Amino acid sequence: MKHCIVEITYTAPIGIIDEVLPEHRAYLQRGYDSGMLLCSGPMTPRTGGIIVARAESIEAITRFFESDPYRVRGAADYRFIEFSPVKHQPFLQEWV
Repeated sequence: MKHCIVEITYTAPIGIIDEVLPEHRAYLQRGYDSGMLLCSGPMTPRTGGIIVARAESIEAITRFFESDPYRVRGAADYRFIEFSPVKHQPFLQEWV
């Protein structure tokens, strides 16, 4: 498995982000349901968001985010940072 931090940076005004937010969260739920996503949330200050993801390949993760409503609506940019989780809490053993 490949592990990745997804950094989302808003490129649209916060009003547009708020409009698209329910669609974005509903879309992310598909990633949670499939086991691809571990956690997600907005940055502070609210300039974007962070997601922890895993999949068979980084390409699978990037493909998933191609259909994220933020991307489809041109409201955000994405950066994918691959990492190797060599240390983790015991409760994450199965996910890692």
